[in-house]
Amino acid sequence: MSRNDSTIRLSRRSREVSPFLAMEVMERAKTLEAEGREVIYLCLGEPDFPTPDAVVEAAVRSLRGGETQYTHSLGRMDLREEIASHYGRRYGVEILPGQILVSSGTSPLMMLLFAALLEEGDEILLPDPSYACYPDTIRFVGGVPRFLQTREEDGFQPRPPEAIRRISPRVKGILINSPSNPAGSVIPTEWLRELASLPVPLISDEIYHGLTYEGEERSALEFSPNAFVLGGFSKAYAMTGWRLGYLVAPRQCIRTLQILHQNFFISANSFVQYAGIVALRDCAGEVARMRNAYDERRRHVVERIRELGLGVGSLPAGAFYVLANACHIRRDSLSLAMEILEATGVAVTPGIDFGQGAEGYLRFSYANSMENLDRALARLGSMFRERGWV
Repeated sequence: MSRNDSTIRLSRRSREVSPFLAMEVMERAKTLEAEGREVIYLCLGEPDFPTPDAVVEAAVRSLRGGETQYTHSLGRMDLREEIASHYGRRYGVEILPGQILVSSGTSPLMMLLFAALLEEGDEILLPDPSYACYPDTIRFVGGVPRFLQTREEDGFQPRPPEAIRRISPRVKGILINSPSNPAGSVIPTEWLRELASLPVPLISDEIYHGLTYEGEERSALEFSPNAFVLGGFSKAYAMTGWRLGYLVAPRQCIRTLQILHQNFFISANSFVQYAGIVALRDCAGEVARMRNAYDERRRHVVERIRELGLGVGSLPAGAFYVLANACHIRRDSLSLAMEILEATGVAVTPGIDFGQGAEGYLRFSYANSMENLDRALARLGSMFRERGWV
């Protein structure tokens, strides 16, 4: 056997990371497009709006000004000060710039946080269903995701008694997401308050803050100084490709997180961080206009999805997703999503991507134009009628 024919054995850790099915659907859709098919994408959580002009111009100014070097590993001080001011204005909480770690999106910050909290075999409680990448990130650093049973009528948000029942010495945190992906629900304030009072840290993913249409958008930091909060610019400011996120952490934890960040990521891009300052300072009007457009779409899309015979238990209150029950058609949501894609050119996300609790569901993203949403749902209507599903 030649040297080139030798078998390379990849690590167990890497082989146990499951595919991100929303991306799998998108990649199949891209193949169909390359073959000449027209595809309408309702599968990814990516705003269809352009990044606000003021943000783009700020990044260009920063680049032309030569701001292309490393920054402080926690992030630019002026950005961290602006984030702290934002939390003071928006939520009435005082956090220090030294409690904020800025990175290239929230995904690396989740990995660093779980690495800091978990020894091998330690557990994180999280809802089932929830964002697809949470469990794999926990497992990748040696932790164990423990899933909390949720109910459709609660928007799949975890009830505090369920979390209390599952707390054990191995549990090192409770992870929540509000507004949520995939259900678009907002956790009730009293549930948030109770979860924040439990004797394990609350980890609150607040990346969809700024995109709430009904109910109270409250931060976990209002109820506990020991909460960990993930936030960023991707969703509300239409900045997914900019990769800019932050973690607010208790003071006693930030130095350890900083050292991890120094080693593995160094710092976020300087000019992107400067653009984030302008987003927070100057773009509230742009965010409001995008939010109003999403609000109009969600009401329209939910009505149309229900006309297809799919179940939507309650109107989603935030983010830009509808999680629709298709169990009466088929329990295998991945095969159903792929069949829909092949037959109609409409890409939707299978519920199984988010956990067993969403198997038999399909997630629709309404981060697309009203015209495209109507065209997509008309195609689904034709397919469903042909197959006798409606």
